[in-house]
Amino acid sequence: MHLADPWWLALLAVVPLVLRAARRPLRRAALRFPSLGILHTVAPRGAGHRRLVLLALRAVALVAIVLALTRPQAGSAATKIHREGVDLMLAVDISGSMLAEDFTVEGERANRLQAVKSVVNEFVAARPEDRVGLVLFAARPYTQCPLTLDHGWLLQNLERAEVGMIEDGTAVGSALATAVNRLRPSTAKSKFVVLLTDGQSNAGKITPQTAAEAAATLGIKVYTVGAGTRGMAPYPTQDLFGNKVYRPMQVDIDEATLQKIATTTHARYFRATDTPTLREIYAEIDRSEKTEFEAPQYLDYRELYPWLLWPALALLLAEIGLGETVLRKLP
Repeated sequence: MHLADPWWLALLAVVPLVLRAARRPLRRAALRFPSLGILHTVAPRGAGHRRLVLLALRAVALVAIVLALTRPQAGSAATKIHREGVDLMLAVDISGSMLAEDFTVEGERANRLQAVKSVVNEFVAARPEDRVGLVLFAARPYTQCPLTLDHGWLLQNLERAEVGMIEDGTAVGSALATAVNRLRPSTAKSKFVVLLTDGQSNAGKITPQTAAEAAATLGIKVYTVGAGTRGMAPYPTQDLFGNKVYRPMQVDIDEATLQKIATTTHARYFRATDTPTLREIYAEIDRSEKTEFEAPQYLDYRELYPWLLWPALALLLAEIGLGETVLRKLP
């Protein structure tokens, strides 16, 4: 058992002062009795001692109230448990080709970005102790969310990501450099980037290899994911009447560059051709990147103050009741 607010114990020093003040007789109007015999009949012996009972009730009640204010709690003591936590940045391609619908979500046809959102939601939910950030990129990178433990806010920002937010293109090197720069000040034992794209780097001022070498120098691993089926993928467009139709689009992922980035940073390259393989890739990364640390945790505490507060109130009511009846003080 421990006290959540022990500073309330200082009030115990006030209790004797309250009781002393209560014992001081108040100036009352005097009654005249013609005989002491009459006085003995209305104020029998022992009445003075019985009035001490009222003070005792009040004293116990006040002590119980003070102890209740300290919020005594019973339960398990503080324990150290092993947890796992790292700092990681997600770099997600939102170029126009991410609208190709060669993936599925809940059994329905979906574009690549929709599938990534679904899988990343599961990936982040499985890592509650990690700080996670998000970089979106097309022709240039944009930090949608810095490193944070507020995963709800992170996922809201991911959900708002749409193709067309940034001018079209694929700046793989600049996106990776931005993600690495976000991780650079981190003091976490383990730091890594998961970069997903479905094309070739054709924009940006920094080459993918330069960004990869910078990551390797800082000890940051970069897992790369190429997203897209093999061969041709259905790409949505509109006909002359505004109806949604599909045209075949060649899947053109620069796997050699993505493989080189991963190798340079001592990580791995993955190819996701559908939603199940994409989900398994993120699960594999999740299993690979775990760092254990010890953290205190307080478990199973029960509040005990009601067991003190209700008896204290009962004692105060008893004092009032007895003081007005059996132990009533005569004028």
